[in-house]
Amino acid sequence: MNDFAAVLGVVSTFCAIMFGYTTFIRNKKSDASQNGAQNGTVLTEIGYIKSGVDDIKRKQERQEEKQESQHIEVISRLTSVEASSKQAHKRIDRLEGISD
Repeated sequence: MNDFAAVLGVVSTFCAIMFGYTTFIRNKKSDASQNGAQNGTVLTEIGYIKSGVDDIKRKQERQEEKQESQHIEVISRLTSVEASSKQAHKRIDRLEGISD
């Protein structure tokens, strides 16, 4: 009976070690797949953020180009108004000379 108890103790210890090892391996694979899924999600979200930032940059560049174009248009219109004003002043000066 003593031999049986010793053998049973050794077999039980061996089985406990084997079950512990297989559980460790299974959990390791599960953890690795969860980490992979989590990393994939994070990378996807970073990609979305990057594309959003790129869109904002493009819109800002278009807006700056539009503002620059409007600025140039205002300057050209101002130049033409100044020239017209100069001609009007000359005509007014001539009319004042006639009426005096």
